[in-house]
Amino acid sequence: MYDGRNGSSSPFEQTVYLLSEAGRAAERLLADRLDHRGMTSVHRALLSTLAQLGPHGRHDLIARVTAPAAEADQALDDLVAAELLRSMVVHIGGRQEVLTITTVGRSALDVLHADASATQEDLLASLTKGQRVELNSLLRRVCATAARGVGPRPVVRESAGWTLTAGPRRTWTRAREGADATAGPVAEAAG
Repeated sequence: MYDGRNGSSSPFEQTVYLLSEAGRAAERLLADRLDHRGMTSVHRALLSTLAQLGPHGRHDLIARVTAPAAEADQALDDLVAAELLRSMVVHIGGRQEVLTITTVGRSALDVLHADASATQEDLLASLTKGQRVELNSLLRRVCATAARGVGPRPVVRESAGWTLTAGPRRTWTRAREGADATAGPVAEAAG
């Protein structure tokens, strides 16, 4: 049984793993709802970007979403065909296609936001209202820290322990104690 007063000794129940698991669960639930609507997370991201940032050139918009260019391009075509986006050709410094969200697109985005809220309700059903507010506040702080970057990556010395070597025959090796940064690791059996 879960006891909120004591932390778990399992490394797989550390916060970083739990955040990852919760994120995967949220993405899976959102993807199910999007699929029910005939959409993907790329469709949602494109609609959201245009709603928040206004009209964009096709190439600039594709570069803004974290999806393969071909997938984002196809999603844009889907949204234009469904009249959720409007495409206009402008001639500023050459021919360029500019996309804007339509009124119907904003309505569709409102439905997707409602789906996200329902997913949130499902995920947080076991929390009180106060716990939900506190979790939201804490996650905002964590996300702000992540967006800033957590500073320079730590320098890991070879003497810090075990590492998986590079190359075609990868081995699990342990670095020599007191070895300098240029010395190679000494292979040992991982007992």
